[in-house]
Amino acid sequence: MQMIRILLIGIVVGICNVIPGVSGGTMVVVFNIYDQFVNAITLNVKKLIKNWKFLVPLFVGMAAGILVFSKLITVLYTKFPVQTNYFFFGLILGSIPLLWKYVSKHKAGEAVRVSRIVSIVLCIAAGFAVLICFSRMESSVDRTAVVSVLPEISAGLMVRLFFAGVFGAVAMIIPGVSGSLLMLIMGVYPIVIASIPALLSGATFWHAVILLVPTGFGVLAGLFGGAKLISWLMKVAEVQTYSVIFGLILASAVTIFPGFAEIHGVGQAVACFVCAAAGAAMAFFSTKFAPAD
Repeated sequence: MQMIRILLIGIVVGICNVIPGVSGGTMVVVFNIYDQFVNAITLNVKKLIKNWKFLVPLFVGMAAGILVFSKLITVLYTKFPVQTNYFFFGLILGSIPLLWKYVSKHKAGEAVRVSRIVSIVLCIAAGFAVLICFSRMESSVDRTAVVSVLPEISAGLMVRLFFAGVFGAVAMIIPGVSGSLLMLIMGVYPIVIASIPALLSGATFWHAVILLVPTGFGVLAGLFGGAKLISWLMKVAEVQTYSVIFGLILASAVTIFPGFAEIHGVGQAVACFVCAAAGAAMAFFSTKFAPAD
């Protein structure tokens, strides 16, 4: 019965990890398995074997959630690209309040020092600047076109898919932060989402496999290495760590905003507004399940 419960939790986490702006890490907290999740991810083989009844159903469920929901995302990107991008933009905006809560929190009665404020501002600025610079470098990626036709395989793309998997997995460990959002920022999210259902087609199977393998290795590296790294960073510099992440999210709102040029007519404008509002509400209310301070 416990394994079935973990399997169902994994499905929910997998679905959330497919949606940019919605945190799978938050869902892990919702179902009260966060500590077990972080502690179970280790390179210690004996510990992995000991926790197999937890890890196997969890990851099987996550894989099932990702596989099923990726098909719907592909359809939405193909038929309603503008509205879908506005929905994602709303998701990003909706995730900001929780992150700001982490950045601005301090102990009751504790005086707010100038050095603390300066460190927060510098960390936010660093996260913002890094992401803006990166978005300039990856501007050649078309986030909507790649969902229908898999891109040509190149060494540069393989490297980017690997590191996107690493960063996405590390972000997934942090409650309130979306790993798929970072993958979207890095310009590989539509590629990965298109590659998953392409596995079911004989004509594109091997092409999809080659694209997903570096992403998968990146995810594994991010999970095993990131779990300990994030745990350590949160202990020694929690506010500063969240400040960098906050800067990344602010910059992502700037880089992902779809603009108004693609909106044609009042009907589509209303639809885009509704999609953005729905995305913001979805992300905002999902953060209500984050751990209380």
